[in-house]
Amino acid sequence: MDLPAALARFLTAVEARDAEAAGACFADGAPYANVPHPPVVGPAGVRDLLAPILERSEHVRWEIVTAAVDPRRCFLERVDRFVIDGREYAVACTAVVEIDPEADRITAFRDYVDLGEWRARLAGALS
Repeated sequence: MDLPAALARFLTAVEARDAEAAGACFADGAPYANVPHPPVVGPAGVRDLLAPILERSEHVRWEIVTAAVDPRRCFLERVDRFVIDGREYAVACTAVVEIDPEADRITAFRDYVDLGEWRARLAGALS
C-alpha cells in the first residue's frame, strides 16, 4: 500500500519506538487528537504524547487492516499492538490523517479508539 511519505515515516517511527522521530513528521501547529481527549499540538506535543507508551513497550506494531489513501488525507483502520512485559495488548483504532504533500508533513491526526476497552486492556501494564 502506498502511503504518503510523511505518514509512512510516522508509522515506521512508532514501530521503532522513536517518539522524537514520530513527532518530527508533524508540521508546527498540527494537532494530534486521541479523541475524545483534547489534541496535543506540533512535533513536541506528539513526542510527549507517544513517549510514555513507546518507552514502556518492548515491541510496537500498528497493523493496518484497511486504508483509504489520497495525497492529502488518509483513513486507516488499525489494530495497535503493544508488547509490555512480554504480553501483547491489542486494541482496534481508526485514524483520519491530513497531510501537506508539499511540506511532507502531517497537518492533523485524529485517532478514534474505545477508551474503555483501551483502559481495561492496558490498566495494569501502564500503572
